[in-house]
Amino acid sequence: MERKPIQGHRELEVYQLAFDAAMQIFELTKTFPGEERYSLTDQIRRSSRSVCANLAEAWRKRRYKGAFLNKLNDAEAEAAETQTWIEFAINCNYLVTEHGRELYRTYDQVLGKLVKMIYNPSPWLMIDNRVREDTEFAYTEINE
Repeated sequence: MERKPIQGHRELEVYQLAFDAAMQIFELTKTFPGEERYSLTDQIRRSSRSVCANLAEAWRKRRYKGAFLNKLNDAEAEAAETQTWIEFAINCNYLVTEHGRELYRTYDQVLGKLVKMIYNPSPWLMIDNRVREDTEFAYTEINE
């Protein structure tokens, strides 16, 4: 089966994983106490969404290695921040421990994929405004 190159950030496995996790967080935080609305609820929603936003920006900055890596690093930092807010939510008894652990593990996967992209950015970068063709770029995302 021949695979087509990835055309946009929405096709990235790491983006899909982060987006789904952000949506889970949105649903779960609906049950957080009202007094957390402008603190924990807002913070965890913002950081989880920011992972996706930074991935989208990174994808559009593939012409410039430094800019690409900067946005991936921002996504990595936001994913780690989200894990911190998940810990707070569990310890404040706003999240069922198992739901929190599952989300935390999902962000471990997101972080792993981001770190692999950061340490091997070449397949993702563009040269002369076209996608590199000399690697296995984007036929499948780096797994594990």
